[in-house]
Parts: sequence; C-alpha cells; structure tokens
Amino acid sequence: MRLNVTSEIGRLKSVLVHLPGREIDVMIPPMMNQLLFDDILYGQVAREEHRRFQQLIRFIAPDIYDIQDLLEEVLDDEELKRRIIRDMARRRIFGRKLAAELLERPPAILAQTLIGGIPHERDGKGELPTFDLLPVPNYFFMRDPQVVIGDGVVICGMATEARRRESLLSKYVFRYHPLFRDSGCWTDFMESDDEPQRRTPTIEGGDILVPSRDLLLVGVTERTNRAGVRQLATSLREANSPVKTIIVVELPRQRSFMHLDTVFTITSRNECLIYPPVILPGGSQAASVTTIDLTKKGISYTPQKSLLGALKKRGFDLEPIYCGGRMAVDQQREQWTDGANAFTLAPGIVLLYERNVRTAEELAAHGYHIVYEDDLLLGRTELETWTDTKYAIQMAGHELSRARGGPRCMTMPLEREEL
Repeated sequence: MRLNVTSEIGRLKSVLVHLPGREIDVMIPPMMNQLLFDDILYGQVAREEHRRFQQLIRFIAPDIYDIQDLLEEVLDDEELKRRIIRDMARRRIFGRKLAAELLERPPAILAQTLIGGIPHERDGKGELPTFDLLPVPNYFFMRDPQVVIGDGVVICGMATEARRRESLLSKYVFRYHPLFRDSGCWTDFMESDDEPQRRTPTIEGGDILVPSRDLLLVGVTERTNRAGVRQLATSLREANSPVKTIIVVELPRQRSFMHLDTVFTITSRNECLIYPPVILPGGSQAASVTTIDLTKKGISYTPQKSLLGALKKRGFDLEPIYCGGRMAVDQQREQWTDGANAFTLAPGIVLLYERNVRTAEELAAHGYHIVYEDDLLLGRTELETWTDTKYAIQMAGHELSRARGGPRCMTMPLEREEL
C-alpha cells in the first residue's frame, strides 16, 4: 500500500478502524474517569452500530482495515511476537512472568489481549475489578494514535496514561506489517516513551487536519501541547516533507473541546463545519491562531486574526456551516455530541450522527441531501457519486456517541485520491 493523504476531502480509498471489543465490555462506572469515558457503553449495540458505520464507508472506500486484524498478522511472525513482547516488558507495561505467559498465546488471542486487557476476577463479591493488564477502550477512536500525512505516518504521543498503549500498538503495526513496508515515519513520539519522567511533547491525531499537501492544521488543546507541535514541525522540516506551513489553533482547555476536530472539519472544497463560539473571530471562546513557516530556519509563531482568515490567505475560502444551527443552545448540545466531527468520504459527502438534527438542517440549507443510514443500507436510495450532488449521511451511533467521539474520531484515512 502507498500511504497518501494530502487533503481532508479527497475521495477515500482505504481507511483504518477498530471494531470496539471486550475492552469496552469490562468497564464499570468507577473506571470511567481513569479511562476517559463519560458513560459506559452497551457493547453489543455499539459493535452493531460500528459494523453499519463500516458498511456506509464501503459505499465510497473499497478497503477497510481493522487495526486488531493487522496486529494479529504481525504477531503471527514468532520473531516479531517475541520482539514486541520484550519491548512492552522493557517499557514496564507488564512483568516478565506475564510476558512469558503472553508469548504462549496464539496471535489472534494475543492481539485481543493486548487491546482488551486481562481482568483478574473476584467472583460474586462485588469488589472493583483488578487487571493484570488494563484494557484500552478508546482504541476504536482510531484517529488519535497515529496520523497519516502525505506519504508518511506520525506515531502520536498520547497525553494520558490510559491511551499510550494505543500508540505503541499502532507503532508495531506501521513498523512491521507488510502493508506498510514501503511507508515512511515522519516522527515517532513513542521512541523514548519508556522514560516517562522526560516526556513533555504530546500530540493526538484529532488535533491534526491535512487541508493540502503543503499545509497542516494543528490544535493546541488539553491533549496536544506546544512541545508536541514543535517536535512535529521540526521533524517535518528536517525530513524535507512537502509541508511548508502549519496553522496552529489554540483552543480553550475544556473536555468538550478535547481536539481541534471537535470544533472544525472540512466537508467540501469550499465549506466547513464549525462550532461558532470557538472558530469565529470575536466568539465568546475564540481560538488563538498563529502560523509556523517551515521554510524558515527557526520555529516561530506569527499571529493570525482567525482560522478561517488564515486558511483564506492560503487559498481555502471556506464557507462556515454552523454545528447546531443558529441557536446557541443547539450549538452547545450538538457540539457536545460531535456535530462538528464529520468524516468526509469524498468532496461534499459526509458522515455524521443522526442525533445532531439541527446540524443536519443547517447542512440541508447549504444544499446537502440528507440520507439516513437505513435508506442507504436497504437500497431505498443511492449516492450519485458521479455527479456533484452533496450528501450528509446520518448514522445511528446512539451507543458509540456515549464515548464522546464522532465519525472522524473513529477513522484514520490511509489513502485518498488527489484533488
């Protein structure tokens, strides 16, 4: 496979996902804060919603890969399996005794275990569960552990302990799987992750958008810090990447704005979904925007009036479509349920949760045809992809949305067509 992501909207060809598994089934309410959840999910329904989500993607993209399947294929090589288990033990994810036990597990079971964890049950006594290996229930938010930029990948440095193993597992897949043999790595934030006392840079994929081959948007949020932006910028410049400019968008440090893509996504060649109070200049919680010029020797920040203004200077004159419509109450409610976190399958064809009704109405006012999941899956309607018709596909996601992430959060494009 040739990694190729040079826009947010080019027709999707291949994408990385993860069907939520046992890792979400073992959570109980006292664990939610530690594992970054606001609710517990009903796994059976969440998985069915995710399967239907994948079917919707297949109307555009022929290739969907599950990270767990790829990890299993890597672990099928005995030498790689030993290398990976040794590396995880060296990083003190588990001890030598458990490492020896894990080496005996078949590849499929081991891949499931490294994601789903190993609970230590206390039958029938009602105590809090303990784990020999904690689960990583956020892993179905495949956007965050790694980011494909152009023809290379960034292995991200997650901000919280609960998610760091996600990046490590992704690192093993992108380093060792034959699918990515010819792919480069721009920077690996996990390279020195075994020295946590020295860790300062953090960056997560939901904070990185790729408008074009030479332009990135990067959010500074509660999950991505300036040190992470600096490391990314330095690595891209030293590798002579095609990226020439980074627009840095500093958001208020709030749970509801955990990543840039929770308040801004690009939906077509000339439109974007936004949460107005943060993205519009003069908004009540307006983001601070600066730019980094990677053609210059040092890393310095040049102030900009707004994100939309900075994009316009670089040839992206985007009309904003308001998440939640025009009423402040609806905007807040639907931003909370990821109304701005649309996943663009092709120019003007987007996926979002059907619960964000006001956002859908606003998209319809901008010429998008609203298509419901069942109508598409049951053949009652079809996407006229050979025309310029715009579509907003409404997916159910009532359980998935409890985890506080939308369609963009659950996907990592591997290849898009050039615009």
